[in-house]
Amino acid sequence: MGDDLEGGLVTRWGAAGAGDLERIEAAGWREWPADLSLFDDRAEAVRAARDKFVPAEGAGHVLRVPTRDGTPAGVIVEEADYRGPVPEGEFAGEPELPKAWREYLRSSSWLRRGWLPSGKYVWLYPPAEADRLLSIWEAEGTHPGIALIGGDGGLENFVLDLRQDPAPVLLVSNASQGWDDAVVQAADVETFLARIDDGTFDLTWHD
Repeated sequence: MGDDLEGGLVTRWGAAGAGDLERIEAAGWREWPADLSLFDDRAEAVRAARDKFVPAEGAGHVLRVPTRDGTPAGVIVEEADYRGPVPEGEFAGEPELPKAWREYLRSSSWLRRGWLPSGKYVWLYPPAEADRLLSIWEAEGTHPGIALIGGDGGLENFVLDLRQDPAPVLLVSNASQGWDDAVVQAADVETFLARIDDGTFDLTWHD
């Protein structure tokens, strides 16, 4: 069973498609659709979102559902958002991204954004979105070889330094003026993604 909450509430987990999420939002995030299952284990909801809803609708959502005596009660919270394969055409331009990153975004389902079991929030960007954000940020002049791949939902960004092989995953703030203040999060994309998928990723603030 999920974590015990205040007032006799217990957390259960739900999986929903894009249309289902619209229904939940329309109900003020307080009603769980009767035709959708609830799970005692978060991992079960993740599997349902990735294996059932992503292939069918292109997106699958994991939600935290407070319950009392098995009945939904309280505010429902989106925990994670998974998406289907990014179109191959998004990888046609420059710079050339690491193979592991391309394969992850082209896989049957990948984490778009959400809370990890470690308690950290991660938001990952497909190439077209990353390019738009990077042009707004104007970091290419101060960070040669940079590729933006995600962020923490706030002011910190996950980037690659493509001058290195393999390219490390680095943490760089919006206020950064160069590579000197970047902090290594993982030695390469494979390590970063493994920790995202198993839920153990945590921010490192000092090298």
